[in-house]
Amino acid sequence: MKKKRRRSRVLEGIKVLDFSWVLVVPLATRYLADYGAEVIKIESTTQPDLGRVTSPFKDGVPGFERNVLFGWGNGSKKSICLNLRHPDGRDLAKRLARWADVITESFAPGVMESWGLCYDELRKVNPSLIMLSGSVFGQTGPCRKHPGFGWNINALAGFTELTGWPDREAAGPNVAYPDLIAPWFAIVSLLAAIDYRRRTGRGQYIDLAQFEASLLFLSPTILDYTVNRRIGGRIGNRCPYAAPHGVFKCRGQDRWCAIAVTTDEEWQRFSAAIGNPLWSAESRFSTLRARISNSEELDLLVEQWTTRYSPEEVMQRMQTAGVPCGVVKNARDLLEDPQLEARGHFQLVNHPVVGSLPHAGWPAHLAETPAEYVRAPLLGEHTEYVCSKILGLSDDELARLIDAGVLC
Repeated sequence: MKKKRRRSRVLEGIKVLDFSWVLVVPLATRYLADYGAEVIKIESTTQPDLGRVTSPFKDGVPGFERNVLFGWGNGSKKSICLNLRHPDGRDLAKRLARWADVITESFAPGVMESWGLCYDELRKVNPSLIMLSGSVFGQTGPCRKHPGFGWNINALAGFTELTGWPDREAAGPNVAYPDLIAPWFAIVSLLAAIDYRRRTGRGQYIDLAQFEASLLFLSPTILDYTVNRRIGGRIGNRCPYAAPHGVFKCRGQDRWCAIAVTTDEEWQRFSAAIGNPLWSAESRFSTLRARISNSEELDLLVEQWTTRYSPEEVMQRMQTAGVPCGVVKNARDLLEDPQLEARGHFQLVNHPVVGSLPHAGWPAHLAETPAEYVRAPLLGEHTEYVCSKILGLSDDELARLIDAGVLC
């Protein structure tokens, strides 16, 4: 039987040196790795990626190899333990920079400079190098040196102020929301720079400000202030152009569905779907403007109906009637979602410490050059490979660097 030839991946041959940590830039370099790039992650036992040491951990047990988020953000990479506080560690990093096509980092501005590893220094050893820095505020401006994480940017960008109920304090998103926005800017910027380098032979520096990337998702609020001088505030689940609009309790323990009725025609279909109760024909609900003015009473009446059914039953009725509606899904619902299952969105990845776990795949499927999903590396798992196969170090040199605390 003829052996099936393995399909190549679109980024095979691209070499990436990854100094980044936590999630934003690591997620971007994981994208490159899943599509074939060789990505070497720089970390150390004395200064591990923060993603390794913060929750969530598998089974709630802490450990460098047990963090679920780290596993998701660093799949398909190699890991080398390299002490950048040691002069020989920085020298090895520069030698790896000669090998790399792309270098990424996500420290506060000034950190890479302090190690002599900023772009101006690294392009002296590799003139065609592409480098991406993904800090909170970017490399310029009065706030540039302030470190931070997505949780900080939630507040700085305004997400926190806009999230919650109008009569309560701000609740804020339940995730570091910018961490799920900025990686896509990093990915597309890196791919554009790689294409530019392929065509011209020239590298370039990419200065990604996670704060600015996040603002794109607040464009309507910013535009509303620009045009109308209206400052957005917390409105809970209300919507200025839909009613009913919100999340409604359904039958079962903590089960909910989302419903949005934006036109009078949709209102008529909604009313028919719930059996045309007498209140649905009242004048206070006869127009969109009237329904918005009486949203509180309307929501209570709608929820009296939704609590009689499971969210799946509500969704089926509404969607059959042509009314926008969806189940508010929890993690189990997503893992069992037939649409996601049909597309193979969740990939089971085997790991020697935490076993087999599902990892979210990429939403775009490339037919000719598909992604391949490999587990995240153990801390320093590929140190010997990188030093011997890529840097060409002898066994004696390797032993000396280990004894000196350089490879640790």
